[in-house]
Amino acid sequence: MQNPTHPFVSQPEQIAFDRAELGIILSVYGRMVAAGEWRDYAMAFLREVAVFSIFRHSAETPIYRVEKRPKLRQAQGMYAVIGMDGRILKRGHDLRQVLRVFDRKLIRAVDQPR
Repeated sequence: MQNPTHPFVSQPEQIAFDRAELGIILSVYGRMVAAGEWRDYAMAFLREVAVFSIFRHSAETPIYRVEKRPKLRQAQGMYAVIGMDGRILKRGHDLRQVLRVFDRKLIRAVDQPR
């Protein structure tokens, strides 16, 4: 049996969203699915970033990415919403505030005639 505290044995560190963060993200996601704007999502938990990717159709590239980068906690904030073109649409320390960038899109989706 290997000793996990041995300096040569390292477990790969993985960044993930916790239960509360996922609840906040999935709440916004659910409203946008109900409005007919979004259809699918994927999650990736990597060494330096956790990513929640949002798709309009499952066979295309994500239209948005919600990222959590703890290394940026002391700088501009560890949460970010990134658009399809790679632009950072909103970044901050509070996930709810960062996700408010979707409020405008939700209002537009509800107001649009079908």
